[in-house]
This record gives sequence, structure tokens and C-alpha cells, in this order.
Amino acid sequence: MQALFVSTAAVALAEIGDKTQLLSLLLAARYRQPLPICLGILTATLLNHTLAGGAGALLAHWLTPELLKWIVAASLLAMGVWMLIPDRIDDDAAASSGRHGVFVASVFAFFLAEMGDKTQVATLVLAAQYQPLWQVVIGTTLGMLLANVPVVWLGARFAARLPMRSAHAAAAVLFVLLAVWVALR
Repeated sequence: MQALFVSTAAVALAEIGDKTQLLSLLLAARYRQPLPICLGILTATLLNHTLAGGAGALLAHWLTPELLKWIVAASLLAMGVWMLIPDRIDDDAAASSGRHGVFVASVFAFFLAEMGDKTQVATLVLAAQYQPLWQVVIGTTLGMLLANVPVVWLGARFAARLPMRSAHAAAAVLFVLLAVWVALR
């Protein structure tokens, strides 16, 4: 269960102020249909994080435990620094809607926005470090939902009250502490 809890917490923290959280807010403001947007986020995240988790699990088999430990520690440290860089939404991801409905637009936009995102990288790193893979994927997906579903349901009022700079700084400190913990373990 450690993989599930660590994955959930890491991604929920990393997602605060992330471009996909901003995308959630834009989708909610544009469509005003929270349920299909949330289901779209769930679907896109499961697909994206399953791919990233699978890549991380494969990577773990090719690397020695000592090398993997240092890669994980360096990745967590990099995530801590990355948290301090504000995200912006990609116009292409935000603009997707068309005739496919709110759910498909949400899946498509969210999947594209997650490509190469810090939470996708975190999923890859966590899957390389923790077993079983399904707990990492479920955990990272839960973390995404914990950070994004309230934004969808509560809209702009929620995002306006969140002190983003403080949230980013706290998440950055957490990732640095995790990096130190992994390196010293």
C-alpha cells in the first residue's frame, strides 16, 4: 500500500497549479458540465499514467538498484525545482472541443496536456521505484483526481483562493526532502 499512498500524495502535490489543473478550470468554465469533464480527466489520466507507469517498470528492470536509486533521487530533486516554474496552458490542448462532446473533448485535451508533464514524469519515476505497478497507476490517478475534481466542481472561486506561490514552494520542498530521503535510504 506504500506505493499507492506515495503515488497519490506525490502527484496531488505536483498537480497544484499545474497546466492540467488550469485546463480543468477552463473546461469547467467553458462547458459547465462537471461530470463528463471529471470522467474525461479520469479516462485520460488512466491511459496516460498506465503508459508512463509501464515505461517506468520496464526501466526498473534494466537498471541496477543502486543506479535506479540515484536516478530516482535526481528526478525527485528535478521535480522540486520544476515545481517552482509556473505552468501555462497549451493553446492546442485547451482549444479542443468540436463536435465530439464534452467527455471526448476533455479526454483529448487532458491526455495531450499530460504528455511530458511533471505528473507523467513522476508516474514514470514512481513506477520504476515502487511495486506493484497497478498501485502506482491508481495512486497517481487518484492524485490527479484529488487536485482536479475540486477545480472542476468549484470553478474559478476555488482557484482564486489558492495561494499558488506558497503551494508550489511547499510541494518543491516536499520533493527535495523525498530526494534526500531516497538518496540516504
